[in-house]
Amino acid sequence: MPFPLFLALKYLRPKRSFSSIVTLISVLGVILGVAIVIIVRAVMTGFGDMWEQKILEFKPHIVLSPLGGTIIHGEEEVCRRLEQVDGVVAATPGLETRVMVEHRRSVVAPILLGVDPKRITKVMKLEQMLHGPLELEGDSIVVGCDLAHTLRVGIGDEIFVYSPMNLVSKDELYLPERLRITGIFDSGQRDFDSEFVITSLDVARDLMGITSGAYSIHLKADAPQNVKRFSKVVSDVRTLAPSFRVQTWQEVDSQLFNALAVEKNMMVMLLMFITIVAIFCVTNTLIVLTVQKTDEIGLLKALGFSPHQVMMAFVLHGWIQCLIGTVLGIGVAFLVLNNLQNMVDGLARLGVEVFPKSVYGLSEIPWRVIPKEVADVAVSVILFCTVASFIPAWRASRMDPVKALHDS
Repeated sequence: MPFPLFLALKYLRPKRSFSSIVTLISVLGVILGVAIVIIVRAVMTGFGDMWEQKILEFKPHIVLSPLGGTIIHGEEEVCRRLEQVDGVVAATPGLETRVMVEHRRSVVAPILLGVDPKRITKVMKLEQMLHGPLELEGDSIVVGCDLAHTLRVGIGDEIFVYSPMNLVSKDELYLPERLRITGIFDSGQRDFDSEFVITSLDVARDLMGITSGAYSIHLKADAPQNVKRFSKVVSDVRTLAPSFRVQTWQEVDSQLFNALAVEKNMMVMLLMFITIVAIFCVTNTLIVLTVQKTDEIGLLKALGFSPHQVMMAFVLHGWIQCLIGTVLGIGVAFLVLNNLQNMVDGLARLGVEVFPKSVYGLSEIPWRVIPKEVADVAVSVILFCTVASFIPAWRASRMDPVKALHDS
């Protein structure tokens, strides 16, 4: 075993002394710093994944709308042609508008989605139906669970839906539609559960005062997260429908994903300061150790050990501390992440709501660990810690053996 490594391990052995306590505190600081950074990055990544999943399940992957902003006529023929594109799973005409909904003097203004009842299961994944089936035949409507709670409605209740055309048309009066609630869905995301109601395309047309046509065409792709394949699908759709404006799901919700990416990066940068503080603790530990071992350092140099060997012993001492702290920090991070939801549920039972759906818009804490991010954290901590260890190690290597032995 090389002498610097032997000496570093010797100084790491616990001896129930002050330096041992300081070393333990330093290692604990590195453990906490590494664990916190990994946990935060995993949770932020999970947020992005879950929002992406909910958007892909609830919203169309590709939206076609007329360039002139008019109504699409011959929508069935357009859908049939688009369904022939390789990679397109389903196409359906859609009508989307904001309406006013009233029930027993409770009023909300959600977004109404008018879809083809025969195609809805192909373009919208709503398997989490809390009550009732996903049925849109006749004068029926399906609402989100949060919206149902706000209106205090249930299956079989009737609500009045008022057309927005009353605000723009001064010569005509559009009577409200009386619709019966046949289903209540739970998408797991507050924005969808409180802001959307779904009905048939015919009902939506009646509200908007049109007898045929649609405002947009909604497409579902087989691989929306496969960048290469999805790009080809979008290109083929644009080629087949040059008179339409084509928007992808990334473009429609780009602000959400950009904000999430910026928030994640800023959070990681701020939390890295915790790890830097822990690294300074390691530096302070080495400073205390070099002061306590002044006589031993002087003796080693008097016996002929080179300054380089002495310096490497203390650098390895700090490096091993960081290595142990980093490995244990990764283990603690995985332990916390695997029990994160149980911890949150336990706190909720005690009356401490740390993850309310009303604030975060999700029903549970998502997380996903990216191995590259864990490796980046580990390498950064060990690298910074190694560099920080050189300062006290260099001081120890520059000691005059005669003065060191005399002072001790």
